[in-house]
Amino acid sequence: MAGSWDGGYDSGSQSDGSYHFERLHIEPIYDAFVCPLTKQVMRDPVTLENGQTFEREAIEKWFKECRENGRKPVCPLTQKELRSTDLNPSIALRNTIEEWNARNEAAQLDMARKSLNLGSSESDIMPALKYVQYFCQSSRSNKHVVHNSELIPMIIDMLKSSSRKVRCTALETLRIVVEEDDDNKEILGQGDTVRTIVKFLSHELSREREEAVSLLYELSKSEALCEKIGSINGAILILVGMTSSKSENLLTVEKAEKTLANLEKCENNVRQMAENGRLQPLLTQILEGPQETKLSLAAFLGDLALNSDVKVLVARTVGSCLINIMKSGNMQAREAALKALNQISSCEPSAKVLIHAGILPPLVKDLFTVGSNHLPMRLKEVSATILANVVNSGHDFDSITVGPDNQTLVSEDIVHNLLHLISNTGPTIECKLLQVLVGLTSSPTTVLSVVSAIKSSGATISLVQFVEAPQNDLRLASIELIQNLSPHMGHELADALRGAVGQLGSLIRVISENVGISKEQAAAVGLLAELPERDLGLTRQMLDEGAFGLIFSRVKSIQLGETRGSRFVTPFLEGLLSVLARVTFVLSDEPDAIALCCEHNLAALFIELLQSNGLDKVQMVSATALENLSLESKNLTKLPELPPSGFCASIFPCFSKQPVITGLCRLHRGLCSLKETFCLLEGHAVEKLIALLDHTNEKVVEASLAALSTVIDDGVDIEQGVMVLCEAQGIKPILDVLLEKRTENLQRRAVWVVERILRTDDIAYEVSGDPNVSTALVDAFQHADYRTRQIAERALKHIDKIPNFSGIFPNMG
Repeated sequence: MAGSWDGGYDSGSQSDGSYHFERLHIEPIYDAFVCPLTKQVMRDPVTLENGQTFEREAIEKWFKECRENGRKPVCPLTQKELRSTDLNPSIALRNTIEEWNARNEAAQLDMARKSLNLGSSESDIMPALKYVQYFCQSSRSNKHVVHNSELIPMIIDMLKSSSRKVRCTALETLRIVVEEDDDNKEILGQGDTVRTIVKFLSHELSREREEAVSLLYELSKSEALCEKIGSINGAILILVGMTSSKSENLLTVEKAEKTLANLEKCENNVRQMAENGRLQPLLTQILEGPQETKLSLAAFLGDLALNSDVKVLVARTVGSCLINIMKSGNMQAREAALKALNQISSCEPSAKVLIHAGILPPLVKDLFTVGSNHLPMRLKEVSATILANVVNSGHDFDSITVGPDNQTLVSEDIVHNLLHLISNTGPTIECKLLQVLVGLTSSPTTVLSVVSAIKSSGATISLVQFVEAPQNDLRLASIELIQNLSPHMGHELADALRGAVGQLGSLIRVISENVGISKEQAAAVGLLAELPERDLGLTRQMLDEGAFGLIFSRVKSIQLGETRGSRFVTPFLEGLLSVLARVTFVLSDEPDAIALCCEHNLAALFIELLQSNGLDKVQMVSATALENLSLESKNLTKLPELPPSGFCASIFPCFSKQPVITGLCRLHRGLCSLKETFCLLEGHAVEKLIALLDHTNEKVVEASLAALSTVIDDGVDIEQGVMVLCEAQGIKPILDVLLEKRTENLQRRAVWVVERILRTDDIAYEVSGDPNVSTALVDAFQHADYRTRQIAERALKHIDKIPNFSGIFPNMG
């Protein structure tokens, strides 16, 4: 059978891929070599007292069964009782068998060597690979024989076979060859073999992936090969993917997990795992590794791109450790820790974890410390960035101590120190510290403390000056801060902007830039919108600088859809309209304001925007602006010019006839237009305002009712104004506002309007029958403020609920 695997093994057993190599022999087998009990060639032959020879393990098992069955020991062949069960080693026979085995194995290995080439058929290669497996599993020392026989490179070549079966078996064979054998592993580590094995991790056939990962697991037990495996592009990424795959079988997942655990011995592999989403090894090294490794991996953590959930995990796992490193005296260690903390503090949930871990006191100390052991400015910038991240997490900072005297971040001396740093450092740290103040002024619990500290420091003008900074981030931070401050120190900020050279112009330039809508533009217009709306000096300066014309053009461009798609479009539009509405608050004092409103037909714009459903602030601001414009109508209405009387009429008045003038406004008794006199009746605004009276937002209702009240105000024909409201079916919605009593302001305004409506007898008669209206007026009469109670009294008199001679309140007119 030399040169063939055909005749010496049981061909019927190949169906399951197993080969019975113990039956495969090149030399003839002698009967003396075979154990009568096992029918197999003996490895440790022993002789009984009667001269019969058996395999030691088999005869010992026979004697044990005899004892357990209560029988005396007998010879398995002769069945005669034995006086002794002593076993005598057959050394000569064993040596002969070993020599015979060695000759057979050598011949079989030689035959395997001849079969292991890519030119052989699958039917020749498969038995050869299986024999090598059998040979290595028979004895650990046989692996050295395979090594010395140079069979390993041949098996590696089989990985290139076109047969999947051969490739899978080659991978399996290599795994068996390298198990617990460092020399054989070293051979596989040479050349591109490891790269080839890694490629199998991505193969379609699950069996190939399973065998490849099992082989890599064996190789990864060698520390020398861990770095080699990790250096293969994609190896760790694929292994990490396998551990989380739901399509791989459990054995493959388990082996991939164990392989990665072995690869963690190499720091570069730990870095790769972290880059590919497996962070726990890196975190463990930061917690438990040598100091040098801790610092190296902490700095590396700072460069990783992490999602929010991972940042929270990292903060919870190593946050306290990093904070402790940051507090150490070693500058290199502090830099590494700061770098990592900067990364993980940049999302709100992880920042809150760091706050609870105690990050604030050392951060503040690092920022304010000067002299020995102080941080260089580049690291103070990182500290400032972390502090900005943490403060903008929305936490309550008025209860967290950060200084030795129980100061908090909003304590006056801490805020003063921040303001001092802002004025004496570079743009980067200035920007971050301004962002800290933005965060502190965004909370209603801390904003007043910051405002107080800013006022006491006299820093308002210096903060306003940053509006002109050339750096976008710095400019944005300053604008956002001033916007947060403006509700609480609007007059001081308006004075600073009005008196400063260029700051107001800078804000207007930012707003007017026609490059989409940026966060900075939304913040800039929001700032101007928050400033006191009746500040005549500021409005005049804006008129002089042409701000309102620019703002009008931006509003129109948004209406035309030229700036769609920006996430800042709504706050930008709201801010633009609030600023544009400023001009309507100074109409009586500023002729240029009236001219601007006429030029751009602002009344028409605000009427159109009343129908901006879903934009409550736009509707509220538009209604307020229309109230202001309508109040000015009575002053702008042009009275008709009467033709001069004739000669006879001048001498004899009886000959004169009063001319009839048509086209006069019912409300203002003159010539009105929407564009030039802002008449709501001419602009058909009444119906639109009435439609807003059932709005869910009380502020929109209040602004709409205030605008409607101008059609029945002093200086207009109140009776005609009531008729206008009737014709627009506005009486019931106005009464409903009174009945709902949603806010005190709405009640006050509704009582005023209802009293004017009830001056019309027909309406008063009809309303007098509604007990709900009477109850609402009585409630206002009893519980409202003094002025509203007076008006409610008059309304009750109109519907005969109080006699006219009653004088509970003096008649105020």
